[in-house]
Amino acid sequence: MQLTLTEGETSHELEAVREDGAIRIPAEGLRECLGWELKPEGLCRDAVCIPVRDREALVREAGLDLETLAALLDRPLALDAEEGLAVLGESAGARGARLESLEAPDFSLPDLDGTLHSLSEHRGKKVLLIAYASW
Repeated sequence: MQLTLTEGETSHELEAVREDGAIRIPAEGLRECLGWELKPEGLCRDAVCIPVRDREALVREAGLDLETLAALLDRPLALDAEEGLAVLGESAGARGARLESLEAPDFSLPDLDGTLHSLSEHRGKKVLLIAYASW
């Protein structure tokens, strides 16, 4: 099956296998999409390695289990196998560091006339943001 794996602002298309209700991705896809590589010492990216204690839960003949991988990386995973979409969120540590800074991430939204306004335009000022969702 074709899977779109999104991390941050980037999306990657890769072949995945659906097996026993789990989504498995090839090790090459992990390296190409996320920069992680499975080595004997664990899951590694550059000089950082995360030990994999239960290698059998992560590695199968069909590929690496995406949910187990997300748990190892301490990152939330939103997965819709029917639509072939997986979104890997930021780690709790990264989110915590952002919260400690007390600075909201920048974003832009249009006003009623279609003019874009960015939050960064108002840094240092008090801003009231009202959000509405119909669901």
